[in-house]
Amino acid sequence: MSVLDILKERGFIQQLTHEDEIAELLAKEKITFYIGFDPTADSLHVGHFLGMMVMAHMQQAGHRPVCLIGGGTTMVGDPSGKTDMRKMMTQEDIVYNGERFKKQMQRFIDFSDGKALMVNNADWLLELNYIDFLREIGMHFSVNRMLTAECFKQRLDKGLSFLEFNYMLMQAYDFLALNRQCDCIMQMGGDDQWSNILAGADLIRRKESKLAYGLTFTLLTTSDGRKMGKTVAGALWLDAEKTSPYDFYQYWRNIDDADVEKCLALLTFMPMDEVRRLGALQDKEINIAKKTLAFEVTKLIHGQEEAEKAQQAAEALFSGAGALDNAPTVTITPDLLGSKIIDILATTAIVSSKSEGRRLIQQGGLHLGDSKVTDLDFVLTADLFENDSLLIRKGKKNFHRLVIK
Repeated sequence: MSVLDILKERGFIQQLTHEDEIAELLAKEKITFYIGFDPTADSLHVGHFLGMMVMAHMQQAGHRPVCLIGGGTTMVGDPSGKTDMRKMMTQEDIVYNGERFKKQMQRFIDFSDGKALMVNNADWLLELNYIDFLREIGMHFSVNRMLTAECFKQRLDKGLSFLEFNYMLMQAYDFLALNRQCDCIMQMGGDDQWSNILAGADLIRRKESKLAYGLTFTLLTTSDGRKMGKTVAGALWLDAEKTSPYDFYQYWRNIDDADVEKCLALLTFMPMDEVRRLGALQDKEINIAKKTLAFEVTKLIHGQEEAEKAQQAAEALFSGAGALDNAPTVTITPDLLGSKIIDILATTAIVSSKSEGRRLIQQGGLHLGDSKVTDLDFVLTADLFENDSLLIRKGKKNFHRLVIK
């Protein structure tokens, strides 16, 4: 089975520029391809996960990935899928974020001996002469055609800056630069990048008189079309300091039943026969599939040891089996004893505010150990703790271990 067949079977493929040619190319040759990542934060998030899985599948089939860090394009901002202009970032922040990306990508991609490349488009974009760029690149772009692109159409009513309007030209130039530097002949990306990918392939055809190819993969969404990876605390980050391995594990453990099979196919390397078997489980048995998904995905991002810790903590919290050592832990000092539980919850960020704490109690969603808290003025005392530890449950599935130190 070719890598294209694998990507299709697992549900990655959304659009291709030349399907028959790409199928033959990937089956018979070893190509260089690229996916771009704009370092707008100091960690990748779950939205980047699919791109890394695609790169890993491609590399396993013998193709060479180029991970393009958008040090230059991040200074402009991609309007695709955005309702507002991206905030401006310093070059120092961008370089720092790019370094953090590299470490996370190395869990998926083998960069040894030139098997994959990591490049930064700041190396060529920041040195461009604007007049020369307009004459060499801008002359090949039709404004009328650009305005039909989905990434621009959805922004026209609200306002599209000229700064962002340049983004398509810059991304197209990236493809051309990589084609010239390392014979990169294919760009891949999420389906919101289709217009930009087409622009790059067309630019290579015009400038180099040869074919270049594009492929988009599905965006990670729930069965009802919502973007996956949004939590109460914000984005689901791949950095353990921003989203703990336990919280990461719990996110996948608690996804909707309808999304389990798709996520097993897209976000793990499990054989598809096993994916389909797990995805077909019904009622309470679907929890077996969810536990498998949560463990496999956490193992990919955080490693075997952290996945096992997260699994053990979840089992300890939900079934009472095992130690709570790996559960999410919040530490307080003894002088906080005698304070209202609402104040302590807000101080330790177990709730985002005192008003959230009040709502939680009023709705019957706060438990200390096995006891429900019903009094808004409830005071935390030492006798509630066992071995200086107290289990707090917020809602049905959110646990914290409160420790006195």
